[in-house]
Formats: sequence, structure tokens, C-alpha cells
Amino acid sequence: MKKHDKKVIKEEIAKFRKENKEKEKRNNERVNYRWIIRITVFAFIISLFFSLISEKVIPSVNIYIGILLVFIFISLGVIFDIIGVAITSADEEPFHSMSAKKIKPARIAVILKKNADKVSSFCNDVIGDICGIISGSAGAIIAETLVIKYHFDLMFTTLIIMALIAGLTIGGKAIGKGFAIKKCNIILYNFAKVISQFYNGKR
Repeated sequence: MKKHDKKVIKEEIAKFRKENKEKEKRNNERVNYRWIIRITVFAFIISLFFSLISEKVIPSVNIYIGILLVFIFISLGVIFDIIGVAITSADEEPFHSMSAKKIKPARIAVILKKNADKVSSFCNDVIGDICGIISGSAGAIIAETLVIKYHFDLMFTTLIIMALIAGLTIGGKAIGKGFAIKKCNIILYNFAKVISQFYNGKR
């Protein structure tokens, strides 16, 4: 490599590092600590609520209904993960022209996209992770019920159920991410359409 080329590379690396530091500084200034506290408290309340449901409802219902509830929790986690990824990946421009024509869901979509970090955090981290935790704890309850009712081996039954829940969750999210990126604008519009039934879209 020529001396001139090495100098150019060093200059580019130095420029890259400087730009990166400036970007980090801007991002640090934008950190919304009020939002972080609010979402943490909200996540705690939702997690507590769903935990109570899984702890109280699943042991008292038919084993098949308990399994159905676990699948519902897994599906909710996957669906909200898809929504979170879609909003992050979506293009804002098409919704501006639709919003200018007074199309209500498009106006909501623009707001969601402008707050993509918060919305994706809520969908992926709050709802997605809580559903994962609750489906895991519900799976443990189902395993215990199977052991008591059918005298299965506790360790083996728990391992199989937990592995199935983890596999379905990870596999569902893996499939969902590809779908979310491919259909991001449509997913964002449809999600905004649902939100528009409860929210007028005004800032």
C-alpha cells in the first residue's frame, strides 16, 4: 500500500470517528429520561397483571385451555415484534402525501414513524419481552400440571415444554422479521388504521 493511500485511510477513519462522536453527543442530548421511567413503570404494571393471570387462571383451567393461552402469549409477542420492526423499517414519505389528503390512518402513521424508537421499544421490548416471560412461566405451570396429573418426569417435561416455547417464539419472530421488513409500509398503515379508531391523530 502506498504512503498516500495510508494517509487517506487514516484521514477517513479520523473523520468517521469524529462524526460518530458528534452523533453520539446528539443522541445523548435527546435521551428522554421521563419516557424511560414511564415505560419502565408501565412494563412493571403490565408484567404484574399478566403474571397474575397466568398464575391464577392457567392452574385452574383445563390443560388444553392452558396450552391455548400459552400459544396466545407467544402469538402476541410475535405480532408486536412484527409491528415494532415494521415501524422502524417503514418509509415516512408515502404517508405524508396521504396525510395531506386528510386520510386519518396516514396521519397516525406519520406520528408513529416519527416516534419509531418509542413505538418499537414498546412493541418489541415491553409487549414482546413480557409475552416471552409470561409464556415461559405459564409453560412451567403446565409442566407441573402434567407431572401431577400424568406422573411425567418433572425435569424432562419442563425441559421439553420450555424448549418448545423458546423454539416457537424465536422461530416465529425470525419469520416475522422478514415479513415485517418486506411489508413494512402496509403493516404500519394497518396498525395506524387500528390506532385511528381510538386516537384522533392530533399532536
